[in-house]
Amino acid sequence: MGFKRFFIGFGLGLLLSLCLACSQQALRSAPSPSSSSSTLPENVSAAQAREGNAPVAPELSPEAQAILAAIPGGLVAPIRKDVRVAVISDLNSAYGSTDYDPEVDKAIALLPFWQPDLVVCGGDMVAGQSPALTPEQIKAMWQAFDDHIAAPLRQQNLPFGFTVGNHDASSATGVHNQFLFQQERDLAAAYWAEPGHDPGVTFIDRTDFPFYYTFEQQGIFFMAWDGSSSRIPPEKLAWVEQALASDTAQQAKARILLSHLPLYAVAVGRDEPGEVLDNADQLRAMLERYNVHTYISGHHHAYYPGHRGKLQLLHTGILGSGPRPLIDSRLQPWKVITMVDIAFDDPQLTTYTTYDIQTLRTIDDEELPRFIAGHNGMVLRRDISYDELAPDEKSFCEQRLGKGLCTGTLPFPRPKTYAA
Repeated sequence: MGFKRFFIGFGLGLLLSLCLACSQQALRSAPSPSSSSSTLPENVSAAQAREGNAPVAPELSPEAQAILAAIPGGLVAPIRKDVRVAVISDLNSAYGSTDYDPEVDKAIALLPFWQPDLVVCGGDMVAGQSPALTPEQIKAMWQAFDDHIAAPLRQQNLPFGFTVGNHDASSATGVHNQFLFQQERDLAAAYWAEPGHDPGVTFIDRTDFPFYYTFEQQGIFFMAWDGSSSRIPPEKLAWVEQALASDTAQQAKARILLSHLPLYAVAVGRDEPGEVLDNADQLRAMLERYNVHTYISGHHHAYYPGHRGKLQLLHTGILGSGPRPLIDSRLQPWKVITMVDIAFDDPQLTTYTTYDIQTLRTIDDEELPRFIAGHNGMVLRRDISYDELAPDEKSFCEQRLGKGLCTGTLPFPRPKTYAA
């Protein structure tokens, strides 16, 4: 009887030992909590994951989900770098309109898919610049802007940097140097002064907001100046230079300027004085002196990623009514939105991914003209240097503009990183 109890106890002990050994092996082979079996999203960098600031998976509206579901093969997503800026411009429709083209609503609905850190706008957010508009009509336009654009951005917790356009608050002046559209400027300022309309950026200087101001985003210094007409007054240029020369600006990882009018003409119907800023080469030289990397503009309603001298020139195109063709181009004009991905350790600093908002296909730089010879100077596509142009291309520009407006005064440098 004693032997029988011994063997039963021995068997039970052996079985218990085997169970414990299996359990420990299972625990050793299971993934630890710190090494999840799920992979990072494609557009999340390892550095972001280590720092714990990887973007949360976007919550897409039913409208956005329906748009994405209709795209064969899905929507192309750019690779996320240090900072992502979504660039839009010229959102308005006809004078006095309180509605927006469907492409505007489509772009705003899709922003959570791209997960930008910041949205910037090249101006013309409403459809003013008409003496016939009453204060009530102007206020209604800004309310419509809030309903379609600003409120959704606030709900998405997206900071919004912008510059005013000629249809928002034109700075055109009369013979006695008075603003011709003072009422529209006053009501634009009143809209942005309301606490509920705070754009969510980190201001550096907002003394003359929304016309001239500076702000910071993840180490990047942004300046918005009032390029709503072709002339920037000398006293405002003094403010510009002082702000760019400041320690805050010069110690930033990069400097980007927002303006409505571009420096140089790129679009049919806008290739004339008054449709670009006066003294473009002098302004460009000043911006280059303070290492401004990119000049973002609207107004010409045509997308063109260019450069002249050291300055990158992003002509943003349009989301609203009236896209225009590029000068000397047979391309069908697009309505576009651009994602600018910024990598501080990349010698080129910026990468553009631009979408035809109607089809959501991406636009390749090589589809665009290698250069544009507008009336006040050649703009080269951002991947082309003057030395790379063929003899017939140089001759074309020089016969139209003369050599000085084709070559500029500075040699072409590859895009640079201006790190602190």
